[in-house]
Amino acid sequence: MRSFLSNQNPTQQTAKPPGSRSHIEIREVSKTYPNGTHVLDRISLNIQPSELVSIIGPSGCGKSTLLKLVAGLSPLSSGKISIDGMEPVDAREIMAFMFQDATLLPWRSVQRNVELTLELHGESRARRQEKAEAVLALVGLTNVAGQYPRQLSGGMKMRVSIARALSGRPKVLLMDEPFAALDEMTRDRLNEELLRLRAENRWTALFVTHSITEAVFLSDRIIVLSVYPGRIAHEIPVRFATPRNAELRLCAEYEQMVLEVTHKLRSVVQPPIAGTLK
Repeated sequence: MRSFLSNQNPTQQTAKPPGSRSHIEIREVSKTYPNGTHVLDRISLNIQPSELVSIIGPSGCGKSTLLKLVAGLSPLSSGKISIDGMEPVDAREIMAFMFQDATLLPWRSVQRNVELTLELHGESRARRQEKAEAVLALVGLTNVAGQYPRQLSGGMKMRVSIARALSGRPKVLLMDEPFAALDEMTRDRLNEELLRLRAENRWTALFVTHSITEAVFLSDRIIVLSVYPGRIAHEIPVRFATPRNAELRLCAEYEQMVLEVTHKLRSVVQPPIAGTLK
């Protein structure tokens, strides 16, 4: 029977040369809002180049807040974050952020939506068109380049959002539950598409999700946050070989990993009951 497990652990698969730094470094980061709500407490995490790390946890544990701190969209209360050796606000040109909604501009065509990031970066019209056409071909949307968001399905809108995020050739991709509103089959297809694109582009990714199956399928590592305030409760390596495809979801190792992560997540939501699997 075929094994889907890698002979390497995730740190070996994404190993960096001696003396080089992590792509994303989070050091003792805490976040308290002005109303006194303490959301995150002393989060420390290293993410290596080309690694995809998922963050899961109960609602309110600070998953999206952490992502916004990494993106430089919200100030830290304490601690330090560096992206490729830079402060988050100085690293925005090498990062792309995908939200829970596709956030497409309804008055722009698909191609013009993809061009938006390039336009904001001051690219010439000819270069914008060239790059947008290339990335739309990459996600299989060349045939709808002239259509508008209202004419697209939910899955197609998210593929446009992926194309827009990749148009600037980011080194770091930050994703805040980008497929949460989609049906399961569409989400699975986009997960497979995301891994294909990652294999071709080798960006580093931080991925927030509520879906354990999604986290297991996509990730090199899974971080489980506890709540009130959010702290790292568990760090789980995912040792499936790459490239991965839909066949992985049918194997016993995948089901076992989903079960393991489920128990880890439940342990931070409620105390374990005596005699149950931990």
